[in-house]
Amino acid sequence: MIDTVILDVDGTLVDSNYHHTLAWARAFGEKDLHPPLWRVHRAIGMGGDKLVGHVAGDDVEKESGDELRDLWSEQFDRIIGEVTAFEGTRALLEAVKGQDRRLVLASSGQPQHIKTFLDLFDGTSIADAWTTSEDVEESKPAADLLDVALERVGGTRGVMVGDSIWDARAAKAAGIPSIGLRTGGFSEAELREAGAVEVFDGPEALGEAIASGLLDRLTE
Repeated sequence: MIDTVILDVDGTLVDSNYHHTLAWARAFGEKDLHPPLWRVHRAIGMGGDKLVGHVAGDDVEKESGDELRDLWSEQFDRIIGEVTAFEGTRALLEAVKGQDRRLVLASSGQPQHIKTFLDLFDGTSIADAWTTSEDVEESKPAADLLDVALERVGGTRGVMVGDSIWDARAAKAAGIPSIGLRTGGFSEAELREAGAVEVFDGPEALGEAIASGLLDRLTE
């Protein structure tokens, strides 16, 4: 039986993926690097420790990885106030708790960013636990974040909800099912190919499905 729902935050509960894309593009630009925006966007969802090398190559990671991550943080801080929660986010959280499941908001983002996001939908008042980059050694698509999430609430069987192929791959690595949301810009086909067993347009639709017994059906 699924006893824990692990919810990604960036791009899943809050509409931040394109802000991240812009912040990364500006950070790369400060180092006179100009990867196409589509390539940056496609990497959003994996941790910053892996994104630089994935987008710009291992040599750039070795030479400037830490500096680029600092630049990204500075750029993102300038626009984080523009990020909003998706419609239905709070209702989704309430639907999970209404099904008597443990709820973990699992992010490998920076603590100050996660606090800002949780405040958008009062996440700390309803979640059983949450994570930040300080809680894991390796970010998605590694399974570390999901392992920590389950351990934090004493869960034995979880399901991961995320907006990117990196979330689905992390769930597969952790040996748990995943549900995809199209809010991050990935198609249903891509999310399913990465391992998602169900795909929904956004938090509102998923919340309605959970209230109608989705989690029990996933267990069958």
